[in-house]
Amino acid sequence: MTNTNREWLLARRPEGEPDTDSFELRETDVPTPNPGELLVRIRFLSVDPYMRGRMRDVESYAEPWDVGDTLKGGVVGEVVESESDAYEAGDLVTGEGKWADYATLDADDVAPVDPAVADPEAYLGVLGMPGRTAYFGLLEVGEPKPGDTVVVSGAAGAVGSVVGQIAKRNGCRVVGFAGSDEKTDWLADELGFDAAINYKATDDYRAALDEAAPDGVDVYFDNVGGPITDAVFTKLNLDARVAVCGQIAHYNDEGVPTGPRKLPQIIPVRATIQGLLVGDFATRFGQASERLGEWVATGELKHRETVVAGLENAPDAFLGLFSGDNIGKQVVRVSAADAE
Repeated sequence: MTNTNREWLLARRPEGEPDTDSFELRETDVPTPNPGELLVRIRFLSVDPYMRGRMRDVESYAEPWDVGDTLKGGVVGEVVESESDAYEAGDLVTGEGKWADYATLDADDVAPVDPAVADPEAYLGVLGMPGRTAYFGLLEVGEPKPGDTVVVSGAAGAVGSVVGQIAKRNGCRVVGFAGSDEKTDWLADELGFDAAINYKATDDYRAALDEAAPDGVDVYFDNVGGPITDAVFTKLNLDARVAVCGQIAHYNDEGVPTGPRKLPQIIPVRATIQGLLVGDFATRFGQASERLGEWVATGELKHRETVVAGLENAPDAFLGLFSGDNIGKQVVRVSAADAE
């Protein structure tokens, strides 16, 4: 094991869309675990859209990073040294860690990773926070019923791709918005979506929805916001449910977009709009993880990860989220030694 550890820091707060100048890579010593902690060699780390909010100096549901802080997120890693009876060297675990080669994690805050169920990187996607977000967001907030039409924006991402598949399991017609023909083909041909709309190839989202969702929209799972959401609001059925999970179309806006200009359209249909934070369901994470794991193990729930190689490329992987580079979950393989 090397004595040198690389860590990514927040170098400055970005204005508008972040760029590589927002990040700084520094070398430190490999940390030493305290009692109850694990020294973990990070094998995969997660980059997620919500991290953009942590770069702002404003109060939000996720605590903002200070300039100079080490960036943090979901990780999968191998225990190198254990100061806990719960884990031993060689175990694979997942939890909240740093964008780094090595990190210390509290043994009480990690969960085991079983490569027999899925590849380790899947524990940052379908078997991690995004999968649980999809599970609770659709089933608890969206409340789909057989025969409902469910529309998902950002449908080829880590959350949206799982939402659509769970909706199909519940007997729904599923329509997804995504940003390329490759993505829409994946949704329709591999994941079983009934229709998939390439929003970059159409100028009229309402007309596209008329064709893809001729009976209107009963559940809308919103990861994007913007013009797609504006169009979906015009198609909501009586008693429709809207789960607002993300608004990536606005994460780099410096000003607040005009709104809520479409809310009058929910009055006649008595639609319900509810914001979604997966942490509200923390006491039931075990339930979601068990069911998601069963579906993945049997092949009923398909997943895909876009893997960017090298810790040095972590900022590029994060920035790629805003240009739609990923299909499924975007993760970083920290070391080339972990490539199969």
